[in-house]
Amino acid sequence: MTNDKIEKSKSIVILGAGAWGATLANLARENGHQVHLWSRQGTLSLETVLKDAEIVLSAISMKGVRDVASLVKSFPLSPETIFVTATKGLDPQTTSTPSQIWQTEFPDHSVVVLSGPNLSEEIAQSLPAATVVASKNTAAAKIVQQVFSSSRFRVYTNPDPVGVELGGTLKNVMAIAAGVCDGLHLGTNAKAALVTRGLAEIIRIGRTFGAKPETFYGLSGLGDLLATCNSPLSRNYQVGYQLASGKTLTEILATLPGTAEGVNTCRVLMQISEQQNITIPITEQVYRLLETEVTPQQALDELMLRDIKPEYHQ
Repeated sequence: MTNDKIEKSKSIVILGAGAWGATLANLARENGHQVHLWSRQGTLSLETVLKDAEIVLSAISMKGVRDVASLVKSFPLSPETIFVTATKGLDPQTTSTPSQIWQTEFPDHSVVVLSGPNLSEEIAQSLPAATVVASKNTAAAKIVQQVFSSSRFRVYTNPDPVGVELGGTLKNVMAIAAGVCDGLHLGTNAKAALVTRGLAEIIRIGRTFGAKPETFYGLSGLGDLLATCNSPLSRNYQVGYQLASGKTLTEILATLPGTAEGVNTCRVLMQISEQQNITIPITEQVYRLLETEVTPQQALDELMLRDIKPEYHQ
């Protein structure tokens, strides 16, 4: 394995000191980089940490992206500074992805998306993992690839940032559905069918954003889908599992560590579905479940009793 250390140490600012931000900070530090971890609750001023920053990585929750991006814009930055977004979600006001928000605020800077089957707890335990960094600027993606690559964290590049970002975002809704599936003890056949049809739904939505379908068969799509639909470490999976066990969404979110982005994403997807006339049956049933319009069993019945049809449209 090469690229464990790179020739020149870089100055990196990570916005968001949650589990994912802290994990990414450790990966970069282990490769010999200067890393500043910033959060609103911390003591470091944003202006201080941004001084001389070569890479600014955002690992904050979706609800904070727009405000923090605007805040960062108020301080001077080198025109060479690369922005990396590791947030998975959609803006409820505009339906924009995090990278679209950062690119709007910093139109002349390179923006890179980092996404993959990356349960932070496993990476923090030094278990092997892989991820994808995607950008329209190949050189920027390669710089970020080198910063985080190590013998236990393999980083691939990809030229489809929207697809990579959406793969990581949309699978959170499917993870809620998968948690329900396991919470109801529906078995392996049902789970396999759910995940497979979930991927088809993700690709359908991705097309409307201009993403390449093949991207969703990669690490940030299928890979992340498999990880979060099968792991109790996934917060979104936990939401579904506990809903199936009879808890209310309010109860679940009150005790959940961190943010289950799939809850907000599901609501935004319903807006997009209505605007674009996209058929998203799994997402629709997850939404109705979250809104207490149906029980987990009723949601399952709705999916099983849909009109029969071909698997693929020619």
